[in-house]
Amino acid sequence: MKVTVVGAGNVGATCADVLATREIANEIILLDIKDGFAEGKALDIWQTAPINLYDSRTIGCTNDYARTSNSDVVVITSGLPRKPGMSRDDLIATNAGIVKSVTENVVKYSPNAIVIVVSNPLDVMTYCAYLNANLPSSKVFGMAGVLDTARYRAFLAEELNVSPKDIQAVLMGGHGDTMVPLPRYTTVGGIPVSELIEENKLNEIIERTKFGGGEIVKLLGTSAWYAPGAAAAQMVEAVIRDQKRIFPVCAWLNGEYGLSDIYLGVPVVLGKNGIEKIIELQLNEEESKLLIDSAEAVKGVMDVLDKMNANQ
Repeated sequence: MKVTVVGAGNVGATCADVLATREIANEIILLDIKDGFAEGKALDIWQTAPINLYDSRTIGCTNDYARTSNSDVVVITSGLPRKPGMSRDDLIATNAGIVKSVTENVVKYSPNAIVIVVSNPLDVMTYCAYLNANLPSSKVFGMAGVLDTARYRAFLAEELNVSPKDIQAVLMGGHGDTMVPLPRYTTVGGIPVSELIEENKLNEIIERTKFGGGEIVKLLGTSAWYAPGAAAAQMVEAVIRDQKRIFPVCAWLNGEYGLSDIYLGVPVVLGKNGIEKIIELQLNEEESKLLIDSAEAVKGVMDVLDKMNANQ
């Protein structure tokens, strides 16, 4: 099995490291546009193999997409962070150009690959990749909910002083402050979370989850990478090993939840064919309203990209 990670920055390198350490693929290609950067990161990761005792080979390359040929899964982490003075539209235009180019190149050499997008703004960059991949929507999807639920579960584990292994949660909607955590579908060792924590404290944790990325930016001065990289690797593992895992994933909706022609976070079954099933939960009125509000916010950003494409 072969996996390509495009973008050797902190998130991409972490993803490649987790993939290698857990022996999820035989060969992991790390690609970047900066000369020598991916080669250096990949070499450093490969030199941990004798220490961590694994066989997966990590290889770096500079802009050589031929080296990515016949990848089973491609993870796209490329893109620039938003800089001071940069508008949302500027960020979308810049990163859409990058994601478009990357997608076209990886699909050229790996036409049967499954594409997982991590680049931000996540929902619209996943849409951008889909527009340029000419692949079924089941094979192009985004990593957001796996990261967001991890943050939610980590905060709950800390508050309840329990193992995060025993916490299960579902989170829907856009990646950002319009995300929709669902306490009704959150359990701790099978026990509804509402029986273990006061409502006001649970609401505080939900709010912290919504702004979890921003909290790390304030502390570090840059975006998170350990959790996003590991989250992307977990999705790759579900595909490569055909695990049929149920994860919240940024997926293309065609009528599910009453929404169409939009990439939005929903629970899915992930396996060797990518998204094998979109799970439709029975949302109550309040949950449905929050999801629709989130969808409208995401659609607004997608419309920005559509207008840019129309004007080209």
